[in-house]
Amino acid sequence: MRHLPCPPPRRRGLPAAAVTAASALLLTACAGSGAPKSAGEKARAAVPEAQRSAGVLRVGSDLNYPPMEFRGSDGGPDGIDPDLADALGTVLGLRIEIVDTPFDKLIPELNAGRFDVAMSAISDTPKRRNALGDSGIPTGQPGVDFVDYFMAGTSIIVRKGNPKGIRTLDDLCGQTVAVQRATTQDDIVTHQVPACAREGKTLQVHRFDDDAQALAEVAAGTAAADLNDLPAAAYAARTTDGGTRFEVAGTQSQSSPYGIAVNKTDTGLRDALVKGLDELMRNGQYDTILAKWDVSAGAAQAAAVNGGL
Repeated sequence: MRHLPCPPPRRRGLPAAAVTAASALLLTACAGSGAPKSAGEKARAAVPEAQRSAGVLRVGSDLNYPPMEFRGSDGGPDGIDPDLADALGTVLGLRIEIVDTPFDKLIPELNAGRFDVAMSAISDTPKRRNALGDSGIPTGQPGVDFVDYFMAGTSIIVRKGNPKGIRTLDDLCGQTVAVQRATTQDDIVTHQVPACAREGKTLQVHRFDDDAQALAEVAAGTAAADLNDLPAAAYAARTTDGGTRFEVAGTQSQSSPYGIAVNKTDTGLRDALVKGLDELMRNGQYDTILAKWDVSAGAAQAAAVNGGL
């Protein structure tokens, strides 16, 4: 709505009380027309036309990684990322549509345009930002930008009682480890394989499409350990079979950020997400969601672009 300029109030011929009331109304209207936008209004104004006209933000996510994202009892998306996505959608004035997608397909299908962003406990790494292969050589595929929103480290999850005495990555040498493929944990164990070989101890790696399969191998004793982000490892240890099946061993590795992945050409959407997340952090909704899922220790202080190391 456009606002007309406000003329000075006319006092001639009006009673004093009426002049006062009219002046107050005019001043209120003028203040409203020139008032600075709130952070939420700025975030909504920054949303690109493509998403604004559609009224929806399509979010790719692998709904198989509790408590970050999974299917709830009603079959719909549940977890930390869906809760944060819904809150972010409210700030941006967009409906959230989650597209369930295997983890290793998230970035390729994001860049193919199947959805607008990917939000699925994706660690912000130079490898993903720059589409680097295992040897550090560019693959020729497009990378992504990340809007970082949470800090998480890698933990080792083992059977209850830790029968193999595993505490560190070096303790995995001579063992079989199960991981979800294309994850940060897959990268970690891949780099650990030659280190174990130098010690004359073979590290076998079983890779699966989802972490539930990796955990099943640990439960069955086929694998000695599964590597997982701390929120997922702690959740599995606390909830599986009433907490009697697994435990988290040793200490977590150095924390790195989870980021919302955005196509590198969508800088407007990326910047709108930064504004929206900062508003959630400012108004307390971000802290409330993390507290609900008992992951407040992973809180970020502000949204950041490509902050992972």
